[in-house]
Amino acid sequence: MHALKERTDLAAELSRVVGRFRRQLRRSGGRGFDSARLTESQTELLWLVSRQPGISVSAAAAELGLVPNTASTLVSKLVANGLLIRTAGDTDRRVGQLRLAEPSQRIVDASRAARRGLLSEVLGELDSDQIDSLTKGLEALDTMSRLLQERRS
Repeated sequence: MHALKERTDLAAELSRVVGRFRRQLRRSGGRGFDSARLTESQTELLWLVSRQPGISVSAAAAELGLVPNTASTLVSKLVANGLLIRTAGDTDRRVGQLRLAEPSQRIVDASRAARRGLLSEVLGELDSDQIDSLTKGLEALDTMSRLLQERRS
């Protein structure tokens, strides 16, 4: 029973800390897409496209855990707002490939640079034991992300 309580506490603490970290980084690292009044899903889609230019709509849907219709609706709205560009695939014209429009690219570049700069500063304040713990924790989070994605599939 004690182990179950510890795992429940760990799950709650993990959600709290990761959520707080994401919010604080977003707030400290500049406004990013906040000023465009986008939904969280729209913002996540734009960040995904920034990391994987040329990603297909269906691959983006799978990566974000969205049904294809929802992803397609998000894409259409972002294209209409001039934030995303959808082009037909080279080999299959039915497959839409995504890339950021110039205004979105500028926002991503500035936000990414600000966030990396902040993270570098904060990492510089950690001691070597904390860096080692963080490295191991990131490996565990990466494994957990993969396991969660496999459960969705």
